[in-house]
Formats: sequence, structure tokens, C-alpha cells
Amino acid sequence: MADTALTSRLRSPLSGAADRLAAATRTSGGTLRFAELPFLTQLDVRLDAKGAAADAVGLALGLPLPLEPDTVARAGELTALWLGPDEWLLVGPPGGARELEGRIREAVGEEHVSVTDVSAQRTTVLVAGAAARDLLAHGCALDLHPRAFGPGRCAQTTLARAQVVLVAREEPGDGFWVLVRSSFAGYLADWLLDAATEYV
Repeated sequence: MADTALTSRLRSPLSGAADRLAAATRTSGGTLRFAELPFLTQLDVRLDAKGAAADAVGLALGLPLPLEPDTVARAGELTALWLGPDEWLLVGPPGGARELEGRIREAVGEEHVSVTDVSAQRTTVLVAGAAARDLLAHGCALDLHPRAFGPGRCAQTTLARAQVVLVAREEPGDGFWVLVRSSFAGYLADWLLDAATEYV
């Protein structure tokens, strides 16, 4: 009997745009930098922020879950994004969902927690460089001035009419993560590349 197991390699939502993103980065002379960060682990975690489970998860991950709205906590390669009063998105290196979920479930024991692997739902686009903030401001209604949306901030918003999670990275030079649904990734890449022509 023939082996029917899937043997094809994973293909990221923006694999077809990688060359264009790299070309725009080169052409900008450092003003802009684009790259897809494919296959990052993404776990949606829901629990009572005031309950014992939140503390247990924080200890297990070595990363206290951020309690202030629209903030980010980071430890090593793991990032926690506040999405709501009882919801966080954990982002880590590719392939780590099962191990991360296991650590969370073991830590909370009998406490109520919802952990959903949403890694395949979105891809992540890095937008960095001196003009990154201005470029994103063209398509986003948020106030992206560093005083309002500086490093360590995140928000669920729209960028060029696509729903995204926008993350200001730890250092100003680190730029932004734009987490976008896989089905909108190509559209958003086209918009970013078109908007970038103003800076090259």
C-alpha cells in the first residue's frame, strides 16, 4: 500500500513575496527592512488574570503575563502579548507549541485554562528601519508616536484594512511585528511594498 503521509515541505504564506520584500529592503538603503518571520509558535491563552493559574503560568514560563492593557512581556525567546483582560498571545520559536502548552497545563493543574494553538492562523512580518513607524502610520488609525506606542506596546488594530496584531519591539531599532492572518498576508505585503515606494 502506498504511503499517503504528507511529505511536502511547509510553505509560509509569504514565501512568494520573499524576493520582493528583500529587494525593497535593499533598495531602501536601510530606511526600511522587511522580512517574514514564518511559523512562529502562537498560543492563545485564556484564564483568570486574578486567579492562581496566572501566577502558576508566569512561574512555569519564567514570564509573568502582562496585566496592563496592550503591553508586552518578554523573556528569552518567548513573548507574551496582552489581548484582553483574560487573554494573551504567547509567541515563541517555530515548533514549540506542544511543549509550551504542556508546560502551561502542567503548571495550572486543576485550575481552569484555555490553551489554543493558533500558529497556523497568522504569519508575522517584521517592519523595521528609520521609516518603519511613518510607513505603518499611513495605513493605521492608531497614534504610533513613540510616546503613545513605544517599545513594549501591542494592539489589535487594522493596517490597510487588514486585521492585525501590531507589536512595537523592545528597542526602537527592532521595529515592529505585524501579525496578520495568513489569508490576508499577501494583500498586506503588497500594501507594504507599495507604501514603501515613497521612501526609496
